[in-house]
Amino acid sequence: MKELEQLLQTKSEIPLARKTLLNIFYTSMLFKDVLSNTLKPFDISVEQFNVLRILRGQHPNALNLQDIQERMISKMSNTTRLVDKLILKTYVERFTCEKNRRKVEIFITEEGLKLLSQLDPIINKTEEDLINVLSHNELETINNLINKLRS
Repeated sequence: MKELEQLLQTKSEIPLARKTLLNIFYTSMLFKDVLSNTLKPFDISVEQFNVLRILRGQHPNALNLQDIQERMISKMSNTTRLVDKLILKTYVERFTCEKNRRKVEIFITEEGLKLLSQLDPIINKTEEDLINVLSHNELETINNLINKLRS
């Protein structure tokens, strides 16, 4: 296992607070890259996958763009653009409310549900492979520590 200084190819010592943050960022990006590569054959991004899972969680009900945005892992994602791409791929549908034209509802389609059922075991395996070096207790500890950092 390489230390962060080796990965960043630096000889200078990194202050512990910065090293901790950089380790979290680096690992997060590493995991995202692995998940992106897993999803690539399905022509779907991690962010699009996230939108589909959010919509599946509400199925058969709809969500509006703001509700989807609030539930996104990456708050910087352009939710409108993501939904537009998923519409083109026939994984979601968008309907404008006839009574209130500003209200737009987004539903996951049967095609979107089929894709997720196909992806679920693949993503589950990828996630397990990424964290299988840690015990159950270590995973609980990491989650508790990360929750503490976020609070």
